[in-house]
Amino acid sequence: MQFDDTEAVYVRELGIDDIAPVYHLGEELFTSDLYPYLYRCWDEWEVIGLYNTDPEYCLVAEVDEQLAGFILGTIITKATWTYGYILWLGVSPKFQRCGVGDKLVDKAIARMIEDGARFMLVDTDPANVPAVKFFNRKGFGNVRQHVFLSMNLSSHDYYGRLIEYEHQKAERAGYKRSRPAMRPRNKSDGVVSEVALNTLVSDHSSEEQAPV
Repeated sequence: MQFDDTEAVYVRELGIDDIAPVYHLGEELFTSDLYPYLYRCWDEWEVIGLYNTDPEYCLVAEVDEQLAGFILGTIITKATWTYGYILWLGVSPKFQRCGVGDKLVDKAIARMIEDGARFMLVDTDPANVPAVKFFNRKGFGNVRQHVFLSMNLSSHDYYGRLIEYEHQKAERAGYKRSRPAMRPRNKSDGVVSEVALNTLVSDHSSEEQAPV
């Protein structure tokens, strides 16, 4: 999509009526087949929790009154440093390569600078090459990697039997175990001190084709 001279990207704070559209846009962008790590972290609490705690760093972009993208961020304060942290950036496929991501990032960083941030952090799936390239063009670098390991419990020799035992026990008792209540959390849970900047290279053609 290309803008004409009358079109513009309008950036504003996330409002309560934006929560559902932003969440569903994230569902469209952060898919399990493309980015399993991002898919694991993206849920309704990501939008609701940050809207409640850091509304000034949660922004949406509109084009002709249509949702074009969003950015969700926070501030991390340590003893001697204040970090701005971009947790999520997503641009609708209809509005990619139109400057939406640039305006969202610039606006969010400006607000974080006003609040004392002197260092910026962002993380994404290593397979998310367009996002990596986009952020490199914005000046991010110094890549670090955090290793995530996984295990399919059902296929594990011991844990698989334990799962089957629990299922049988529940059936005998006549109830179905409910899922524990979810709590707000973000991608940095447990690794805030190790969150790292992702490498990026200059490439306008793919700068907004994938989410953070």
